[in-house]
Amino acid sequence: MAGSAPMRSFIQGLPKAELHVHLEGALEPQLALAFAARNGVALRFGSTEELREAYRFTDLQSFLDLYYECTATLVTEQDFYELTLSYLQRAARDHVRHVELFFDPQSHSSRGVAFETMINGIRRALDLGKSRCGISSGLIMCFLRHLSADDAMETLQSALRFRHWLVGVGLDSSELGHPPEKFVKVFDRARQEGWRLVAHAGEEVPPEYIWQALDLLQAERIDHGVRAIEDPVLMRRLATEQIPLTVCPLSNIKLGVFPSMGQHSLKRLHEAGLLVTINSDDPAYFGGYVSDNYLAAQQALGLIREDIQRFAANSFKASFLPAEDKQVLLDELDQYVGSSTASPTR
Repeated sequence: MAGSAPMRSFIQGLPKAELHVHLEGALEPQLALAFAARNGVALRFGSTEELREAYRFTDLQSFLDLYYECTATLVTEQDFYELTLSYLQRAARDHVRHVELFFDPQSHSSRGVAFETMINGIRRALDLGKSRCGISSGLIMCFLRHLSADDAMETLQSALRFRHWLVGVGLDSSELGHPPEKFVKVFDRARQEGWRLVAHAGEEVPPEYIWQALDLLQAERIDHGVRAIEDPVLMRRLATEQIPLTVCPLSNIKLGVFPSMGQHSLKRLHEAGLLVTINSDDPAYFGGYVSDNYLAAQQALGLIREDIQRFAANSFKASFLPAEDKQVLLDELDQYVGSSTASPTR
């Protein structure tokens, strides 16, 4: 990716958290093809090059169609383990120190994969990730909003005996036509179970869905939220209450939310005092992991080192870590920035 070598090095070495990344979206073509061959799953693609060529999306739905096709290659506990560990190893190269990882159980249970199979594989890798990669983690179960609320509630029930392995629940998939209000009862139940609440909103549709996520679901973080820029009243609320936004710049460009990175709302949200974080979303599909997203935004929007440092600090502040763990990571960030090698301004 373009950019000065000092800035690339600064960004890659920057201690950071990733709060918006989908496990299934980290399924690289070579892994998808390997899992397909191992599990007897037919894909339309004969090579990694042919599969990667299909990564030409016109909107969110065109991406999701391919995403779910590749997700079908995940069948066994070992598949989920290998995929999770693959992501963690890649994230460690970007100096990710904490991740709150999304997964979509309904996209697997609909194919007959047991909840236990998924979560055992994921959890085994996350446990290893702490010792092998130095990455702490939280796991967030997302509901597919294009499916029914009853289906989401059944998924929640399946997860209850693994509640200690889940930090929270979220809401993802096709936003258009599937408002947050559809899932109020499910989120009420999740809150009763003590889970933290997040929701995708304000990516594909206008700010009304962000209002619903906040007021009806009582979401503590908004995933994406980039269209908040269209509503001054909402902007003031987000800034005043410091409700985090988990923004994914490369994803937004790849899916046509903004025509170019130079027109992205990230810098305007940041300058308005919102608690904005930078994340990768579905890195295998959108052309970059978390440091690539930082660098792309930095280059297109003219961000300086202090901006980049703030985004990294925000990522720790917006996490669901205990306060003392956040402070340890913030101190690590300050030490890195203050070091003699961390000196680029642009």
